[in-house]
Amino acid sequence: MENKKKILIQLDSDKHPSTFDCIVAYDSGVDVVVSYGHVTLDDIPSLVQGAFFTRSPRDLNSMAFWVGGSDVPTGEQLLEAVQQQFFGPFKVSAMLDSGGCNTTTATAVAKIVKALDVRGQKVVVGAGTGPVGMRAAGLLALEGAKVTLTSRKLERAQAAAEQVSKRFGVQVEGAVMADDETARQALEGAVVLFTTGAPGVQIVSKAVWTAVPSLKLIADVNAVPPLGIEGIELNDDGTEREGRIAFGALGIGGPKIKVHRTCVARLFESNDVIMDAERVYEVAKELV
Repeated sequence: MENKKKILIQLDSDKHPSTFDCIVAYDSGVDVVVSYGHVTLDDIPSLVQGAFFTRSPRDLNSMAFWVGGSDVPTGEQLLEAVQQQFFGPFKVSAMLDSGGCNTTTATAVAKIVKALDVRGQKVVVGAGTGPVGMRAAGLLALEGAKVTLTSRKLERAQAAAEQVSKRFGVQVEGAVMADDETARQALEGAVVLFTTGAPGVQIVSKAVWTAVPSLKLIADVNAVPPLGIEGIELNDDGTEREGRIAFGALGIGGPKIKVHRTCVARLFESNDVIMDAERVYEVAKELV
């Protein structure tokens, strides 16, 4: 049988397909990346069918779809639309990682639960209304944590918590964290603080988190100063900070690349792999 080239078809909801995702795909052993930007639901049928009808069913493990972009709900809709095109033997593997929502989150959460048993414990996901924060809240809740997701606005936090609860079949609470006083209130009784805010935005000051006696672990995915948690360092990887276990953006980011590459490689092991949040998290727990 002819050895077919591994082709990854990149479907990105943003104007410009992610160069990061494209480069990591090549580093994962993909031979060809075919990239499309501004992809909408109406584009999916022709893009998917035009791909898998080029090869016989026995060769469909040589191609896969990657769904990316900055908007997670749109990405989820695109992934679902891709799967709706499958029938009989005509199906291909696909992966969702809009805004790094799955690989970054899965790696961070895997590190957290490896370092600390979160079952039955309060965990706060600070500035958690973005792609990583919402996924983190869901995965941590699946691990048995009592999760509080925060935002500067209570209504936004509650709306995001409701979405997470529905998506993962868990219970997540929303709370406001807009200043030192509300941060203290949100962190009361928490054992974990994981901040997932915008680059260059401090979410929690050192004075606040060091004054929370229950807090055992702090983690942040922001790599642009000032970091999300004051007093943490980029390279922290289980480092002790003021008696707490600390993880910084680079401490999480290195293993994230490994998880990312491994997930892409596994798309080509068969033609029926769907790498959603839960599946990526399984990989992360294997590797972290």
